[in-house]
Amino acid sequence: MIKKILSILFGSFFVAIGVNYFVIPHQLIDGGIIGLGLIAKYTLGLKPGVTILLLSLPLYAVAWFKFRSYFYNGVHGLLVTSLFIDYFHPLSAWHTAPVLISSISGGFLIGSGIGIMLLTRTTTGGVDLLALMLTRLIPLNVGIIIFLIDGAVLLFGWLVMQDAAIFYSILMVSMIGLTTYSITSAFLMEEGS
Repeated sequence: MIKKILSILFGSFFVAIGVNYFVIPHQLIDGGIIGLGLIAKYTLGLKPGVTILLLSLPLYAVAWFKFRSYFYNGVHGLLVTSLFIDYFHPLSAWHTAPVLISSISGGFLIGSGIGIMLLTRTTTGGVDLLALMLTRLIPLNVGIIIFLIDGAVLLFGWLVMQDAAIFYSILMVSMIGLTTYSITSAFLMEEGS
């Protein structure tokens, strides 16, 4: 239980720092539900954490009926991550690194946070939860599934925002997928030994 609590706190902290310090200042777009929350922030001025929470509700309804353990494991991660993203929002006003460094650093932090939580079968909500549910149905690594869904959200963000930062957003999402894949794959290899 303590391991799960620590993974939620550290994972959510890394995601919130990555989003607020590296992503928002450059108006980068993450994938998944976090990306949709960021698009809502950039285009409508909504709080990304609250938006993430609201957009995740349908997936949690499915998890409640089909994958109850994922519901219980994920709801805490969703609530803490959404709270941390909005709580640490003042960081987005701080001076940050150039966009190239921010896209790599933000991707590494967000991917680390997601990977840490996935190790204890906890999620930040949304796409992470969907990816965990899909791994029960199809034989793909959770990081690859997240990467594919993130690509679809990036395409949507590019169509809505038509911003030149899309290249850096793609770089960031690639870093998130690579980091999440590396963390979850390393754990699965240790578990198999």
